[in-house]
Amino acid sequence: MRFGALRRAIPGISSKVLTQRLRMLEEHGIVYRHHVPSIPPEVSYGLTPQGAELGDVFDALENVSRRWLARGWPEREGRDATTSPSLAIGPRLNLQPDDR
Repeated sequence: MRFGALRRAIPGISSKVLTQRLRMLEEHGIVYRHHVPSIPPEVSYGLTPQGAELGDVFDALENVSRRWLARGWPEREGRDATTSPSLAIGPRLNLQPDDR
């Protein structure tokens, strides 16, 4: 998935924070970065096999978030894409495992 598509899929996240998070996930082997040296450069991200294994964890987090929000979990002002519990039930990112 391209960087811009990722940013649009995560409301409220800045380019700086998304870049930091993607670098950290890449360093830990959760996502891979694919760079095509073109003009303009093309950069996309995908899940590594290890990252794909986290799918069940994210599904569980989404279920807990839905239950908590249904019980009236307070959405507080000032929360953004990096701190909001509703992020877990945001749009699913269509990242596929690396099959290289």
